[in-house]
Amino acid sequence: MNEYQVMALAAMCQITKAVQRVAQTGSITDYEMQQLLSGILVTNPDAPSDVFRDMDLRQGYQLVVEQLESGQNKSIELVKYVGGLIQLERALNANPKALNELGSRINSIESRLAHLSISDDAIIASLADIYADVISPLGQRIQVFGKPALLQQKSVQHRIRALLLAGIRAAVLWRQVGGKRRHFFFGKGKIVKIAKQYC
Repeated sequence: MNEYQVMALAAMCQITKAVQRVAQTGSITDYEMQQLLSGILVTNPDAPSDVFRDMDLRQGYQLVVEQLESGQNKSIELVKYVGGLIQLERALNANPKALNELGSRINSIESRLAHLSISDDAIIASLADIYADVISPLGQRIQVFGKPALLQQKSVQHRIRALLLAGIRAAVLWRQVGGKRRHFFFGKGKIVKIAKQYC
């Protein structure tokens, strides 16, 4: 395990925690959306840390510790979301056509950001469409749990899908820096030790 793998894991946890909150309460600030989504646009980083340079990941590191240590704060839902992201990313990585489509559609969004913020409703809707069109069909869909009345609202659906796309970006980094599923079983102590340094 290394610090970049734990950073990618922390980002996935923080993003999926936001998914959970949006699904249950409908609330998230524009600033937080901006922070969480910014990594999607970092497609050619010089270093792994560049992907999340705009994100304060302390909450994510704390969530990593909570999920992997024995205690009261574990969330099976959160673990399922992270596992779902890792599975979908593996399917994405094995599909060159989907990867090309993803790259070109992210590029088209970048050109619109000269005039709009990434947290603008129109951009969020476009990011949500990318997730629905390119990522969702690749494998088992991530079932999001929340208040049915909220989950029926288009704006909530868009925010959740845009956040899941950000989660896929974190899962891409997790694989690129050598993250493997077995690390959750055999490297748990090391992950917690690294995460605690950044909480």
